[in-house]
Amino acid sequence: MRRTGSRWVIIALILLLDLYVFTALNSLFLSEWDGVKTGIYIVYALMSAGTLASVLLFPYLQSAVRFTRFSNYLFAVVIGLVFSKVVSSAVFLLDDIRRLITWIILSFQGGAHDSVPRSAIVTIVGLVLGTGLFLSLVYGFGNKYAYRIRRIKLHFPKLPQGLKGMRFVQISDIHSGSFQDKAKVNRGIDLILKERPDLILFTGDLVNDRAVEMENYMDVFSRLKAPLGVYSVLGNHDYGDYYWGINPQGEKAREKADNLSRLKDVHSELGWRLLMNEHVELERNGDRMALLGIENWGAKAGFPKYGRMAEAYRGSESYPFKILMSHDPSHWEAEVRIKYPDIDLTLSGHTHGMQFGFELPGLKWSPVQWVYKQWAGLYEAGNQKLYVNRGFGFLGYPGRVGILPEITVFELT
Repeated sequence: MRRTGSRWVIIALILLLDLYVFTALNSLFLSEWDGVKTGIYIVYALMSAGTLASVLLFPYLQSAVRFTRFSNYLFAVVIGLVFSKVVSSAVFLLDDIRRLITWIILSFQGGAHDSVPRSAIVTIVGLVLGTGLFLSLVYGFGNKYAYRIRRIKLHFPKLPQGLKGMRFVQISDIHSGSFQDKAKVNRGIDLILKERPDLILFTGDLVNDRAVEMENYMDVFSRLKAPLGVYSVLGNHDYGDYYWGINPQGEKAREKADNLSRLKDVHSELGWRLLMNEHVELERNGDRMALLGIENWGAKAGFPKYGRMAEAYRGSESYPFKILMSHDPSHWEAEVRIKYPDIDLTLSGHTHGMQFGFELPGLKWSPVQWVYKQWAGLYEAGNQKLYVNRGFGFLGYPGRVGILPEITVFELT
């Protein structure tokens, strides 16, 4: 009953948004030939009707496995249309505020006047911005497997001699339940293997919710091999919290526990060493380092703190070099930098760069930066470094705009 009520609230809000955008369209095309105006109105009405129908159909499409791929794209298109109208409406609202202020001023002056007309230029700007956003989201559908290799040289003054020149790969946020093209995912694995890294590290979110999502991709990711091994940690999605809830009861609690147990087995069957609040020793050319891995620990509200850093750290004090795998980058400033200043490098993922933004030399932007201070790339404070991987897979929106899927190749110097 509650879900049904929420759906009708969403429909009401979309209707109000549609009406507001329509008033701007109407003001812009008042002087147009009736045939042109009618055509524009019909197209807009069909888009609005399609959006509302999609909102009503989503629960039924999502429950039917055979429609999963279609529903993912439909959801992305609908969300894109809604956000595009929100952007356009924000511009229209600024113009309406101008109109209101002008009208008030004229009223106080006592002169007779009609309503203040909309600015055609501002209306066009709003429509162009909204349309541009929507088209960019549609364009992004083709980028979800456009893997980008980022090569990062990391300098540590006290790096042991035997670790110099060590090359390792980080991938993160696979989200296997979102994949739709196995051949293209395999090409991403080929790119990793061509690098011949000494070590491969995966920083969480193997699935969207359920271990069963990996069934069709076991043969793909089991191809990952490296001389020093493949190591992994869990991310927030791996616990099934979004599917079963954080604290389910009865049968749901058992299903959730079984799912997590199965997911741990999946890591083992892939040949990956899953680190659960622990550390391992790695040796290269006679020098040793500690690789620490913790369960998901996020400083943001709503994310359970499964990770126990004290357990992972205990016994690693004597190692001259330490790498920590921690899925959520908010962990770095909230705990790692404060309590563990000898953790040289922290590797995280989680944000995906929101799969939307832009990156230019010396300038990068994504809406996710309003939530996460460290959201993509390399960050440094004192002698400590954090790297946030942009993610190998995708979630929700089946595409990427400006923030491409990432394979990171590090070299220690």
